Amino acid sequence: MNSVTDFLLNRSSEPRLQAPAPDQHVLDTALACAARAPDHALLRPWRYLIVEGEGLDALGELFARSCADEADNQKWEKLRKAPMRAPMVIVGIASPKVHPKVPEIEQVMSAAASMSFLALALQDAGFGVMWRTGDVAYNQSVAQGLGLAEGESIIGFLYTGSIVSEKPRVPRPEVAEFVRRWPQ
Repeated sequence: MNSVTDFLLNRSSEPRLQAPAPDQHVLDTALACAARAPDHALLRPWRYLIVEGEGLDALGELFARSCADEADNQKWEKLRKAPMRAPMVIVGIASPKVHPKVPEIEQVMSAAASMSFLALALQDAGFGVMWRTGDVAYNQSVAQGLGLAEGESIIGFLYTGSIVSEKPRVPRPEVAEFVRRWPQ
C-alpha cells in the first residue's frame, strides 16, 4: 500500500485538542487541498470561515443564543463552551450556484468532499481534527449570525488543533459489511 492508503486507514477524529492551531502556512496549504475536491463545472460551491481567539467566544455566544429552551441552563452553557474544545474552528459552508447541468445536491456533496480534503490535509500536517454538526449546524439563527447568504448551508464545524493525547483505536467495519456486487 502507498502512503495515502496507510494514512487513510489510520485516520481518526480527535476530540481533545489544544493550542497551537495550524499556522497560516499550514492553513493555506490545507485550504488549497480543499479546493481540489471534485467539482462539476468548476463552480467552487464552498466557502470557509476561520474562527479563533475571541471569535471562539463569539461563536459560543451565537450557539447559546440558538438554544430554543433558554431555561435549560446546562444546555445553554454546553453550547456556549462548545467552540472552546479547540483553538480553531473552521466553519464549512455549502454555497451552491444556479447551474443548468449541476444540481444543488451535487454541489453540496462537492462542498462536503472539500471539507474532507481540508480535514485530511490538516491531519497530514500533524494536527487533530473533529468534524461536528449537531443542531447548531442546522439552526437558522446560527446561519444568519455567521452571515450565510440565501441558499447557503453549514456543512459542519471542523475543530482543529494539536492533539492532547492519543485515544483508543475505533473499531472499523469490515468491507463485506457495507459492499455488495450488483447484480448478484
